[in-house]
This record gives sequence, structure tokens and C-alpha cells, in this order.
Amino acid sequence: MNETPFEQQPYGDMGFADNPENRCPVVLVLDNSGSMGGAPIKQLNDGLQTFRDELQADSLAAKRVEVAIVTFGPVVVQTDFTTVHNFYAPSLQVAHDTPMGAAIEKAIELLDERKSAYKAAKVGYYRPWIFLITDGAPTDSVTRAAALIREGEASKAFMFFAVGVERANFEALRSISIREPLKLKGLMFRELFQWLSSSLAAKSRSRPAEEETVLLLPPSGWATAG
Repeated sequence: MNETPFEQQPYGDMGFADNPENRCPVVLVLDNSGSMGGAPIKQLNDGLQTFRDELQADSLAAKRVEVAIVTFGPVVVQTDFTTVHNFYAPSLQVAHDTPMGAAIEKAIELLDERKSAYKAAKVGYYRPWIFLITDGAPTDSVTRAAALIREGEASKAFMFFAVGVERANFEALRSISIREPLKLKGLMFRELFQWLSSSLAAKSRSRPAEEETVLLLPPSGWATAG
């Protein structure tokens, strides 16, 4: 089913009562495996802070954009869905393996749960985004995750995007994403998150009928084709 925002109705959920805006959910699925140690993890953390600051500066996006963060190495829900007003960028530490498949499955599970909460509270929402950033190859099976992504994209339940960093396995990313993965230039995480925050802000300002035409802004200098 094509998921578009529901018509605004009275809200029974007190968590939504104070902010009855349509929601624009995004899940960041972030690789914090050992290969991200040193400068990469520092730049990623700085980028997350930029992401938060730029969305916070946009009054409408701060009310509408909801962020969740799943890291993998192992899979951890660092931040469950929250609006930007209540979002604090975590300080990520490097861990071990790269269970990318399990992390994507967890992200989809979080989205399903959040959409159920929206529906129960009669809160409108835009089609969610899942945004994967990785510098390695999966150390687990991505077969089920790839099938869930294809299913979710086909039903317009969410949109999935992948960004590879330096040594990322782009062949593996192409096997799970229906879109061509992007390759980060160097460690331009700050520029990546500025771009993502601008794209989300533009999406949050759109009307439901315009949602299909408001996608990611063209990458400007920080990425190339994978």
C-alpha cells in the first residue's frame, strides 16, 4: 500500500498531543565497527552533531522530523524515534564486527513499530527514509534484509539509501539497495549530514500531495557514484 500522511484528526496519545504535526521519520543505520576507528568515527560524530543543529535551526523540521539511530558492531538502538527538539547526537564508539543485515532488519522493525504508533494516535506521516552509512562489508547474511528492502520499496513503505565510506564493499551495497549507492569523498561526514538535513527539511515543508516530488537534494561535492 502506498503510504501517505493520514488526514489530521484529534490525538489520543499525549506524546503527540503537544505536537500534532505530520511526522517525517528517518532511521540512520551507522557502521561503528573497528575499521571506523580514529578519524572516521570522530568525523561521523561531528557530522551527527551538525545534523542535529541544522534541523534544530529549522522550526518546522524540528517539529516534524523524527530521528532514530541504529549502530552495528553489534546491533544497538542508540536512539529510538524522537523529534529533533528532543534529539541529542550520541557519541559513538567503535566496536567489533559489521552485522549489516541484522542492523537493517532492526531499522525496519523500528519503523513498523513507529508507524503503528502514528496510526493509533491518528498522526500523519510521510514515507520514511532509511539511511545506511558503512565503510566495510557485512559479516552476516544480508539476504533477508535485501528482500525486506525490495518489498518495502515496492509497497512504498519506505525509501532506502546507502553511502559507502572508503573501503566499503559497493558490490554488497548494490545487492541490497535498489538505488545506486553513493561513495563519500574522504571523510566529508559533515557535508553529508548538512545535505541530509537540508533534504529532510525540504521534505517536511512539503504538502502530502507533493511528497513524491520532494526527494533527496542532489549531492553537492561530498559524494560520487559507488
